[in-house]
Amino acid sequence: MGITKLSNEEIERELSNLSGWSVVNGKLHKEFIFKNFIEAFAFMTTAALNIEKMNHHPEWFNVYNKLIVDLTTHDAGGITKNDIDLAKILNSIA
Repeated sequence: MGITKLSNEEIERELSNLSGWSVVNGKLHKEFIFKNFIEAFAFMTTAALNIEKMNHHPEWFNVYNKLIVDLTTHDAGGITKNDIDLAKILNSIA
């Protein structure tokens, strides 16, 4: 079973239902801002439990209350349904 990269049209359609997400450098991208570091870390901890279940790990970078997330599927060479699904989960946790 191969993982299929989404077309630009499919990505644009999905983005219309993903609040705050865009495509930057070929990856789904979002910056989450929290009240403080504790809230950002709590989000990352909760997200990590869901991420591990999916076995689909994001690129993310945290400084204090800001978390930058980039999603792509390296095996497919771009954005896939897995990335969209993870973006939806992250939005629901935030």
